[in-house]
Parts: sequence; structure tokens; C-alpha cells
Amino acid sequence: MAKEWGFAVTSLGMIADFHARAISEMAGGRLVACHSRRKEAVDDFAEKFDCRPYYDYADLLADDDVEIVTICAPSGAHLDYALPAIGAKKHLIVEKPLEVTLERCDQMIDAAEKAGVTLGAIFPSRFVEASHLIKKAIDEGRLGRMTLADVYVKWHRTQEYYDSGGWRGTWELDGGGALMNQSIHGIDLLQWLAGPVCCVSAVTGILAHERIEVEDCAVAALEFENGALGTIEGTTAAWPGFLKRIEISGDKGTIMMEEDNILTWKFAQERPEDDQIRRKFSAGDTVGGGASDPAAIKFDKHQQNFEAFVDALNRGTAPELDGREGRKAVEVILAVYESARKDCKVRLPL
Repeated sequence: MAKEWGFAVTSLGMIADFHARAISEMAGGRLVACHSRRKEAVDDFAEKFDCRPYYDYADLLADDDVEIVTICAPSGAHLDYALPAIGAKKHLIVEKPLEVTLERCDQMIDAAEKAGVTLGAIFPSRFVEASHLIKKAIDEGRLGRMTLADVYVKWHRTQEYYDSGGWRGTWELDGGGALMNQSIHGIDLLQWLAGPVCCVSAVTGILAHERIEVEDCAVAALEFENGALGTIEGTTAAWPGFLKRIEISGDKGTIMMEEDNILTWKFAQERPEDDQIRRKFSAGDTVGGGASDPAAIKFDKHQQNFEAFVDALNRGTAPELDGREGRKAVEVILAVYESARKDCKVRLPL
């Protein structure tokens, strides 16, 4: 019988509820504890999800039943929660982005490796069935020579959204704006599907919101290691908000994906299964994907993310979405910011 791992959730903002619901439904894990500096939040969360409340993080980390900590803190504070957990020999799963600088990402990765604990990242879009079909088709060469790879994340966030938390829209704790907080899911998916990005040229702006330090609009031209060209368009200023979209073309085929659906699946060399794929994924059920409401997401892909993590622990291997994988999208986004700030082309790795 597979081991059931004890989970704890720390920092109890909106996304923590999705973590708790995912853990409650997953195979191989159970929620045993929660932590926040806000007593009311801890009490409400503990009652809602039937887990032990902790108001002091050190006390949570001293709980032997806690084996895995999921970190839901503001992005620029992830390292501050990760290092004590690593020191306590807890495995950890960190919400996106892994951290807001490469130095802080690397510090977390190195500390986990030295301590012999497993560090996992969260990118639920990688667990969408359509994503895996697209990845398989690309890896099999069905697109031929890849030519274009684009991601469009045209979302909407109100001014009230940014005003609702002092950390939102700041470089220190949000790490960026429409790219680092919202578009990072699509950016990670794009670089996972199309391969590493080697060069970025970008512009960013604050066009529709007040009292924020970070971008609400960004456009970047990309060059991939495989020779393909691409674009990133990311915004929180496109009313009313639209599902994220990825388009990848080659000289032998084109695939277009909108959230969990495949809108275009065309190849010069057709296969018998292609019609079935088009029928199954052309109009699948989907929620808003967070396009206009950050709470309008499902928790089932978080669940699969967690299940893949504990499966790797049980097998004694690194999870597919480990810390180094989680770092990749952060590096692309930071290259975009550097390019926009310096008004120049930026080459990766940084």
C-alpha cells in the first residue's frame, strides 16, 4: 500500500483554499495542519478543512506529522518560508512563481539539494490532458520544423484587486505584474512545449491601473534555441478577460490551444486518431481560467500536481516539476523585464 504523506499549508490567502481542496481529494496525501500569522485566518481554515491550527511557523515545522509543506505566501516571501522548512527536513511545494529573482530561486534549490529534501513547483497547466497531447506531437516531430510559438494571456484585473493587498503590484513581493503573477502559467507552458528561449526583446507598460509599480501590459519577441520565433502578450488590462491561448506552428503542422481546449490540430501527415482528438478537445468544458476572476479556477490540476510530487517521493526520484523546472519561466520573465528596462535585446541564460 502506498504511503499517505502528511501535508501542511502555510500563508492562508485565496490560493491556499485550492491547495487544501486538492490535498483533501488527492491520492497519497492528507492535510494535517495549517499556518498563518493571522489568527482568525488560521482558525477559520482549520475548522473548514479539519486540520491542526498553528500560529507560529516553528511550531508547525516541529510537528512530526507534517512531511510536506505547501507555500502560498506572497511571491517575494517564498524563500523566507522555504528555508526554515528545508532546515526542518520537510519536503516542500511552492506556488508559482518559485521566487522573484534567480538568486532567490537558486538559494532555495541549492538549500533543498544540500539538505536532501525534495522541492517541487506548481504549474497546473502542465497537467491538462491537451497539454500532454501537444507535447507528444511536438516531440514526435509532427509539426516539422518549428517556426512560430506564441502565448497570449489577455486577462483583466480591477483596480480593487491591486488595492486589496499591500504586496500586490510591488516589485519586492509580487516580483512583477501581468507576466510574473498571471501570464507565468502560459509562459511556462510555452517554453515547456517549444523548448528553451535563448533571446528576448520586449516592451512593458502601466496603462490601465494606478498605484502599482509593475507592468499591466507586456509584449515580447522571442527566439528559441530550435530556431523558432515567438511572442508573449500578457496583460491584466484587457476587459473583460479572455482565456489564455497558445499557438505553435511548423512547416508541417499547426496547433492552437485555448485554456484546456484544442482549437486547431492540423498536420500535413494526418493520423487516424486526429479526428478523435479534434472532436474531444474542440469544445471541452472549461471555467474562466482566472481570466477575469482569480478564484475562477479548478483545483483538480493542483491535485494532479501534488499526486505527481508524492509519486516521485515514493519512487525516490525527482518530480517532473522540481525547483529547476519552476525556475525556467521566472528566467524568461526576468529577461523580458531586463529587455524592457534597458531597451535592448537580452540573451539567456541570464
